[in-house]
Amino acid sequence: MASSPTITPTLLYDDAKAAIRQLTEAFGFKEAALYESEGGVVEHCELTYGNGVVMLGSKSRDGVFAKAMAQSGPTGLFIHVDDVDGHHRHAVEQGVEILMPPTDQDYGSRDYMARDLEGNVWSFGDYSPQGG
Repeated sequence: MASSPTITPTLLYDDAKAAIRQLTEAFGFKEAALYESEGGVVEHCELTYGNGVVMLGSKSRDGVFAKAMAQSGPTGLFIHVDDVDGHHRHAVEQGVEILMPPTDQDYGSRDYMARDLEGNVWSFGDYSPQGG
């Protein structure tokens, strides 16, 4: 990765191992780091996509963040992809719940929405936010 992202979403899952499998196999994320306790609890995982990173872990962990997020609900994330239709096709082949098929938006993006195994909403599209 050329430079570190300045914003990194962090999600906690009841079954972090299943989330990691789905995000890598269905959505094309790459596992960059994985730290598990001896009991198999995912303490910290980093998944990359392009130059972006999402961190995740198990809800059952100890610590201030895990306790603060223990009752957190689903969240939404947007991921830039170059081939929206191909990415969508692959997600469908992997059995992902699709909320919206690839759709051309008024603001010039083509994107689709999917729900992961624990209810988080992932939007994949060709829009490139120009923050900064």
